[in-house]
Amino acid sequence: MSLGASLSRGRWPLLLLLLLVASLALLPILGLGPYALLGGIGAGAGGEASAVGEGARGSGSLLDPGMLAGLGLGSGGPEALAHTAGLVLLVGLGGALLGTTTGWLTSACSFPGRRLLRIAQLLPLAVPPYLLAATLIDGGSRFGLHLHGDLWAAAVLILGTYSYVFLLATESFSAGGQRLLEACRSLGVGPWGSFRRVALPMAAPAIGAGVALSGMEVVNELGAVELLGVPTLSGTILQRWQSDGDPRGAVGLALITLALVSLLVACERQLRRRSRRWLAGADSEAGMPWTLAGWRAHLAQLVTLVPPALSLGLPLAWMLLSHDQLQAADAADLAALGLRSFTLALAAALLTLAAGLVLALGRRWFPQPWLGRLAFLAGMGYAVPGAVLALALLLLGAPLGVAPLLLLLWGYTDRFLAVARQGLDAALERLPPSLDEAATGLGCGWWAVLRRVHLPLLRGPLLVGALLVFVDVVKELPLSFALRPFDSDTLSVRVYQYASDERLGAALIPAALILALGLLASLALVPGLERRSRNAAPDIEAREASTAGREQRTGALDSRGS
Repeated sequence: MSLGASLSRGRWPLLLLLLLVASLALLPILGLGPYALLGGIGAGAGGEASAVGEGARGSGSLLDPGMLAGLGLGSGGPEALAHTAGLVLLVGLGGALLGTTTGWLTSACSFPGRRLLRIAQLLPLAVPPYLLAATLIDGGSRFGLHLHGDLWAAAVLILGTYSYVFLLATESFSAGGQRLLEACRSLGVGPWGSFRRVALPMAAPAIGAGVALSGMEVVNELGAVELLGVPTLSGTILQRWQSDGDPRGAVGLALITLALVSLLVACERQLRRRSRRWLAGADSEAGMPWTLAGWRAHLAQLVTLVPPALSLGLPLAWMLLSHDQLQAADAADLAALGLRSFTLALAAALLTLAAGLVLALGRRWFPQPWLGRLAFLAGMGYAVPGAVLALALLLLGAPLGVAPLLLLLWGYTDRFLAVARQGLDAALERLPPSLDEAATGLGCGWWAVLRRVHLPLLRGPLLVGALLVFVDVVKELPLSFALRPFDSDTLSVRVYQYASDERLGAALIPAALILALGLLASLALVPGLERRSRNAAPDIEAREASTAGREQRTGALDSRGS
């Protein structure tokens, strides 16, 4: 259908909403380039320091003799870039090994407890890395150990991000090339030979895409690396902006960070396309998994149990062992923190869901390629590190006098827009266009079609999307730390501040609240994930939702085996 035909059916308000949502999503990032090239705005946080600094540095533009500092390569810039790149490499290798191993064991092998252990791989997504880092630091101090440095940061981030590799690898192992694996079985090739010679080459693009996703999370991380004393791009951006009063240097680092993230996004997209071509001609019918017995079954249980047990068990054990450090907490302050975090997460989930619904409906009702590309770009905020997005919003909103709370909600919506949109896109693709045409033929406008046809059929994806955004907002740190209003901390910010000040006893209760909210929302996701379609394909921005059809396939395999 042409754009004119769509507009003639009264859908122009939806087009205006789509353009508004896309503009609000893209405007902050698009403003970084002109700011860096043409000079600072000189307002907002750090504005006074910027004015002082510009008097000494010149025009405040990257085109002046201070270009090297403006590009983020001044004091601390090369070190932060080197540490960030090193962490991306270490976490990518460790996550690929761990995620691929657990994915293969839980999708192609059968052993006692396999289904529960497969679901358990979701648990690391509910545990913030900064909480796990604080746990290790306090636990090490009890034994006289001072845990810090890149290796410990890499270990924490591997535990927090390997699930992304697991989700994409297990999708490939479960859905692709089952007849090839059955042929290996008939030829006497065991699980290891089938994995090495057939499954791994087919799943390599998906594994690479998962590694790219984990790399994006590493670039975005702030709390864990700061607690472990590792200078990274996210932390250095905030330091340049807030502490050093150098917004030009912060923007330069932000552009370097965006370049690194863009490289990871390009790799992920290319590898995902290769993964789809691998599976295009493969038989997706599930086959019988290899049955493991004896020590092999025990080893598989151990390998799949240890990562989620460390991710969740270490913080829980720390809380139980540290009850003697529990400081007398102000109940009113804790209640205010919890209510503020809950309210922000709920408001962000509703706003993000509404924006995602507009983009998903626009993609369905306006099939023009340029609108599809615009909707895709609007959802790329999930790949942008929170520190970069916070800096962009400050540069844009502070001169206009936008309230900090509105900037924070804007940042949440922009960052997690694709999480809500992807599930809606997949659900709408399963609805035949004849439903829309029939409703339109009966005289229903676009709003009536949405209210009476789409919303009732999209209740499941809407709930899943809202819960995913809720989980992400509750544990989100960089945006909250940079954009929160004065004297309006969230639970994540308070835990990070207490851990930075070595007041871990005071951090116990806020950390427990974060963990409880994250686990409750994650557990609420499991039934919805199991009901998702078998053929639903994950996308870059909604990696948590990509577990959807896989658990349903696991249940089918188990029931077929019994």
